[in-house]
Amino acid sequence: MSSTASSNSHADVDCENITPYGEENRPKSQQVEAMFDNIAPAYDFMNRAMSFGLHRLWLRSCLKRIRRNSPEQPWLDVATGTADVAISLARLDPAAKITGIDLSEGMLMLGRRKVCEAGLSDRVELLKADCLSLPFADNSMGLVTVAYGVRNFQHLDKGLSEMARVLKPGGMLAIIELSTPTSPLVKPLYDIYTRHIIPFMGRMVSKDVRAYSYLPESIAAVPQGRDMTRLIESVGLTDADYHPMTFGTCTVYTAFKKSRQ
Repeated sequence: MSSTASSNSHADVDCENITPYGEENRPKSQQVEAMFDNIAPAYDFMNRAMSFGLHRLWLRSCLKRIRRNSPEQPWLDVATGTADVAISLARLDPAAKITGIDLSEGMLMLGRRKVCEAGLSDRVELLKADCLSLPFADNSMGLVTVAYGVRNFQHLDKGLSEMARVLKPGGMLAIIELSTPTSPLVKPLYDIYTRHIIPFMGRMVSKDVRAYSYLPESIAAVPQGRDMTRLIESVGLTDADYHPMTFGTCTVYTAFKKSRQ
């Protein structure tokens, strides 16, 4: 989900200035945590409804790229939320040990229940932690994933730097993030859907009126495509690439930590 600490070398990114509640006296990380605590009970339903179930297709595309690269263990899922990605990673590799972290205890509580119901409690651990200060040693993770989370980071470059820090040499970073289509045929329909229909659905289902207006604002502001891969490579990762899906409404990003010589 998000973050708290700051960095002296931090460079502003537009999405960092988009906050759930627009409260200047409260850090973005605290607003994000409160927002996800509020919407946790409706989160999985809204994910399915908003994406028409396409979020499963997007996750499968990411998992295929992970399988192709066979990253070392253990694996880390940042902004794990209700643990969909962590559970999918555990099913991808029956020997995998996965740690999922998130700021929202409300989301984690639901995630732990799902992990238990899936019979994966011995291989999937969910922790409350901050992506700007990951509680893991340098070079300790073979894979780091984050799905629909980077636009919520308080400081995007610091969050990416932390994920790069904990990756083992040769390790893989995989990001799934919502994005804005560029097609002149698709974009007008997308704008109507994200700016009007999704907020209306959110008001009907969730107690948090603002959360689903924040969603399209944060999507529009997050770096996308080549801008995102440049940012990923600026923290020391290599071979950053991006793979748009479903008319560019979602993008999978991959990158790697250089192996030791």
